Amino acid sequence: MQNLFEHTHPYTPFIDDTTLKLIVGTLPPPRFTTGELKDGDVNFCYGSRDGQLWPILDKIFNLNLKYETTASAIEQRKAFLKSRRIGVCDIVASAERHKIDASDIGMQNVVLRNVLCYLEKYPNVNTLLFTGGNSKNGPEYFFRKHLKENSVTLKNVSNVVPRIHEFTHPSTDKIIKTVSLIAPSGAANRAVGSLESYKKMKKENPTFNTVDFRVLQYSAYF
Repeated sequence: MQNLFEHTHPYTPFIDDTTLKLIVGTLPPPRFTTGELKDGDVNFCYGSRDGQLWPILDKIFNLNLKYETTASAIEQRKAFLKSRRIGVCDIVASAERHKIDASDIGMQNVVLRNVLCYLEKYPNVNTLLFTGGNSKNGPEYFFRKHLKENSVTLKNVSNVVPRIHEFTHPSTDKIIKTVSLIAPSGAANRAVGSLESYKKMKKENPTFNTVDFRVLQYSAYF
């Protein structure tokens, strides 16, 4: 029988009492769990050299980020997040995999973090920014499961991409908004390309690409 890879999240949530918004994803690639990083990886949340979150934020805020496996590259990202009062609390604590890759769909026996507990502990948080939608094993998909287990309902606010919902925290009664951003990954480029709004912008400007589209989308919420 094939051994399963235990894919555990290598980072504790990056959050403090000043945090207003939380980035919520699933898991970084397995090499961040095993510590076998590649050149250009940053040993921090969303630090994969193949990921697009930091390049997108770099473009929005002109951060001049380093893309290297150094302490200074990590500190750049932490300083930016703190300055914008943004935290990171991915919803998956661990999962098992038959195939060692970064696909969300490949996760099995998923153990979720208690995000509601973090929201109770850090009551200034008013917005969750999902790095992906409600497709199977995406961050919104798991968060909906988490809410259901706690008898909380996610109410639709807007169906226009990025879709917006809200819920009332069961302990604090605070209304918290969720935004389902298009995932900052190469795998989501096909989904971007199928959007009518993207097609229209691409037609008007042939050099416009899927990262440019995310820059426009993300800038409204970061």
